[in-house]
Amino acid sequence: MAELTAPLADRRGEAPALVDEHGIVSFVELDQIVNRLISALSARGLEDHDVIALMCGNRAEFFEVTCAAAHARWVVVPVNWHWVADEVAYVLENSGARMLIVEEQFLDVVRAARTDPRTAGCSSWIVVGAATDGFESLEEVIASGSDEEPTPGGMGGPMFYTSGTTGFPKGVRSALCNTELPTAMLSLISGSFTAMLGLPADGVTFLNGPAYHSAQWVFSMFPLLSGSTVVMRHRFDPIETLRVIDQHRVTNTHLVPTQFIRLLRVDPETRAAFDGSSLESVFHGAAPCPQPVKREMLEWFGPVVHEYYGGTEGGFITVIRGHEWDDHPASVGRPVDIMELRVVDRDGKDCDAGTTGQIYFRNVMGSDFRYHGDDAKTASAHLDGWGTLGDVGHLDAEGYLYLSDRLIDMIISGGVNIYPAEIEGVLVSHPSVADAAVFGIPDDEMGEQVMAVVELCDGVSDSDAVRAELVAHCRVHLAGYKLPRRLEVTPSLPRTPTGKLTKRLLRDPFWEGRDRII
Repeated sequence: MAELTAPLADRRGEAPALVDEHGIVSFVELDQIVNRLISALSARGLEDHDVIALMCGNRAEFFEVTCAAAHARWVVVPVNWHWVADEVAYVLENSGARMLIVEEQFLDVVRAARTDPRTAGCSSWIVVGAATDGFESLEEVIASGSDEEPTPGGMGGPMFYTSGTTGFPKGVRSALCNTELPTAMLSLISGSFTAMLGLPADGVTFLNGPAYHSAQWVFSMFPLLSGSTVVMRHRFDPIETLRVIDQHRVTNTHLVPTQFIRLLRVDPETRAAFDGSSLESVFHGAAPCPQPVKREMLEWFGPVVHEYYGGTEGGFITVIRGHEWDDHPASVGRPVDIMELRVVDRDGKDCDAGTTGQIYFRNVMGSDFRYHGDDAKTASAHLDGWGTLGDVGHLDAEGYLYLSDRLIDMIISGGVNIYPAEIEGVLVSHPSVADAAVFGIPDDEMGEQVMAVVELCDGVSDSDAVRAELVAHCRVHLAGYKLPRRLEVTPSLPRTPTGKLTKRLLRDPFWEGRDRII
C-alpha cells in the first residue's frame, strides 16, 4: 500500500490535506492520487532511483508528485521557478532527470530549455494544465493510472540544488533522497521532526514561501505526512498572510526576516484586526534577522516566534525558542537533540567558548550529505566527518551559537542563497568584461542585495549603454533574483600577486557603521 498516505486517509478521512488557490484535496483523495501517479508514471518508464524534475508553484500537485515519488524510490528535483532556460537545462542534465513536470505558467521557459541539447536525456514531459505540443496533461496522466494500492517500493525524496561556489548549482544528496531506504524511514523522519519542533500532528500548516526551497519543503511536507492540513499561497502577501492565518486557524508556519519586515509595515488597522490566537509556532531562519525586527515580532506575535540555524546540507542544527531570546539576543540557539556542534580555528583545533571560528556540525544518527557529482566540493565541506555550511561564529559558555561571518562567498537576499561565482562567470563571458567581482551589500528589507564591480576590456569605455548591456546579458543566463542591483566599473580589481581577488576591500566599506557584516 501507499505506506505514507494510506494511514492518513484512514485516520483523517475527508479532512483537508492540501488547500491551495485552486481548491481542496482531502486525505482520501490524496491517497487515491498518489496511487494513480505511481501507476501512471511507472507505465511511462520511470524505474527505481530515477529522477523527476518538478517545476511547480505552491499548489497541490507539487505535493502529490512528491508523495508518489516517496513511495517509488524516485528522486524529485524541485526546480526554482525563477530560473531561465539556461539554468533549467543545466539542472536537467546534471541531475540526470528522466521526466519533467512543469506548471503551465512556467511552460515557455521549459519549452526553451527543451531545445537545448543538454536536455536530451529527459524523455517524458508533463504539464500541470492543458496538454500541448509534446507535453502530456498531468490530469490526464493521473486519470490513466490505477486506484489500486501499490506494492511496497522504497523511499524517494528531494535533491535540492544550491548555487555553487564554482559557478554552477550543486545537487545536495542527503538522507531525504537515499533511495536505498524503506519508505517507512520517511515517516519516521517526518514524525521525529514534528515532535522535535513541537508541531501539532493534526494542525494546520501555512506554506507561504516557495516549496522548492528546502526549509519551506520540510516545514510543509513533514507536517503533511504527520497529518497536518497544508494551506498554501503561491506568492507572499502580508495582508493575505494575516487573513489566511485567522481564516484557517493556522497553527504553524515558516517565515524569513524579509517577510517579518513586510508584515510589520502593514497598516495599524489591519494589524489590530488580526487575531492570531491559533498560532502555536512561527519558525524563521534562512537569513540573519535584525534584532529590532525580531523584538517587534515577539512583541506582536508573542513567544511563539522561534528561530533556527541550518541549511540544505545539514537540516536543522540549532533552535532558540521565543521565551529564550531576550536572555540570548542575537543567538541562533543551541543544537537540537540529534545534532552536535563544534567551532574550530584555522588549524582545525576546537575553540574555547567565546572564541570565533568555523562552525561544524554532525548528526548523531549518522546521516550526512554529499554534493551530487562533486567529490572535491563534498570533501571541502567536511572535517574529520563533520560538515560545515561555511559560516563563522562562536559558542558561549551555555552552548548558545552566535553567527558573525561567512567563509564561503555567499549573498543571502530575502532568505535566498545567491553565490557570486555564478554571476561572475556570466559577467566575464561577455566580450566587454575582463574581470568581475560580485558581493553582497546591505539592504534594509532584503538583508543583502547583489552588487557587481567589473573591469572592462581594453578599448571598451564605461557608459550607461555598456552597463545596460551587461545587465541584459545576465538576464538571459540568470534568474531575476540573481541580477546585480548595482553595477560599477573600476580600472582594475584588487588581486594579490598570486591572483586571488581580495573582495573584502570592495565589500567592507558598504558595511561600515553597521551592527552586522552578514
